[in-house]
Amino acid sequence: MRSDPEVLPLRRRGSALPAARPTAPTAPAGADATTMTEALREIHGRIDAITISGVLVATRDGLVLCGVTRGIEDHGVAAMAAAAAGLAAQFTAQANVGGPRAAFFEGDAGQVGVFPIDAATLLVLLGERDTTMGMFNVAAKQALALLQDAIARRPSPA
Repeated sequence: MRSDPEVLPLRRRGSALPAARPTAPTAPAGADATTMTEALREIHGRIDAITISGVLVATRDGLVLCGVTRGIEDHGVAAMAAAAAGLAAQFTAQANVGGPRAAFFEGDAGQVGVFPIDAATLLVLLGERDTTMGMFNVAAKQALALLQDAIARRPSPA
């Protein structure tokens, strides 16, 4: 290996570091993209549009399955949602408060909530400006329950 300070060391094949998870994206165990899209279409009109401005369903690997959003880059948000869910799991485990049920972020212009739908998928909800975190939390949990119910009523893909 070179000691030249201007050249960064390269990672060699066969690193001693254990792989955290497979590099290839995995298919969601609970439902496929078609099922999620159909379920989201079914419930979209029943979501509180005054509080919730966008809905995105992603895999835990950060891949977009479906969504109804505007003004955001879905793929980047899905990737960050996966990272947030992973961090929430580590944080709640370290704090000894059980498994994570949600991760919330509040910004100047709204909120974002990340919820596990099942073991393989996440629901990302975007909140409107001037919505309190309490109102957002209630609307988000209602949307999650509606989506989980819609998924449960669908036949599983063969």
